[in-house]
Amino acid sequence: MDTELARTFLSVVEAGNFISAADRLHVSQSTVSTRIHTLEQQLGCVLFVRNKAGTALTAAGRQFQRHASTLVRTVAQARHDIGVPEGFRGTLVVGGRIGLWEEFLLHWLPAMQQAEPAISIRAESGLEPDIMPGLIEGRIDIGVMYAPQSRPGLKIEQLFEDRLVMVSTTLRAAPEPQPGYVYVDWGPEFDARHRACFPNFGGPPLTVNIGWLGLQHILENGGSGYFPLRIVLPDLAAKRLHLVAGAPEFAIPAYVVYSADSEREGLAHAIAIMHRMAGQAAKAKIPAKVMTKSVAKPARTAARGKAHRN
Repeated sequence: MDTELARTFLSVVEAGNFISAADRLHVSQSTVSTRIHTLEQQLGCVLFVRNKAGTALTAAGRQFQRHASTLVRTVAQARHDIGVPEGFRGTLVVGGRIGLWEEFLLHWLPAMQQAEPAISIRAESGLEPDIMPGLIEGRIDIGVMYAPQSRPGLKIEQLFEDRLVMVSTTLRAAPEPQPGYVYVDWGPEFDARHRACFPNFGGPPLTVNIGWLGLQHILENGGSGYFPLRIVLPDLAAKRLHLVAGAPEFAIPAYVVYSADSEREGLAHAIAIMHRMAGQAAKAKIPAKVMTKSVAKPARTAARGKAHRN
């Protein structure tokens, strides 16, 4: 069986409909439909039922899902093993959000290389819709993200909590979105809490899905927005940015996700180092000179697992 058909099937399951799956695969909707039709002909059964809400798996589709995941993972692992660079005994592919590469994963990389010098690492950045399919299909060994989705065969562990604080290039800015405010999409939990805290907020002039982009825009053009405290600490210390006194804070947990039955060389050690670094970061003190007494206590988002403050 062509693994491309299995990958397309899993993309439809993940996305919930053919249109979204086509966007993720960067193909047309007709191509997705043709692939699924071909797969159904090869298997001799109907895999999906279309309805107004999108697509739903049939009983046969649910049974095939496990086999499709195994097929794709097996092929991906074979490519991994065959493609091990000369001089190394194994490879690891690590995917993470850009905001989690900053300060955390970028510090994890040299620690991992020192601990496992014979493991070749491929580092990738992306959002949850990019990372989760890679984990399901076996193309990515470890994912670090804010909003993972529970899937059979994947293990989810909380690393730490990011403190999202409102910062501004203006000293003593009002504790609410002002002209020049940049809305960063930190996920559905943040969006819900943001709406609750700012019910009169009509909408931002600029929305970005990557924190780094929003931060660079603000530093270059002025304005305000919510960012992880660990990332903006240097700008606060240099007074390029200022904490907005009285603005609510939001806590969003960061998770590491990996295959529960993976035997990938170095994977367990890599995750152990992440947990150790997360624990060390949680104990680190925030420099008093960047804090203000009037900053509100965090408005916590829902968190899964044991919480760690970063």
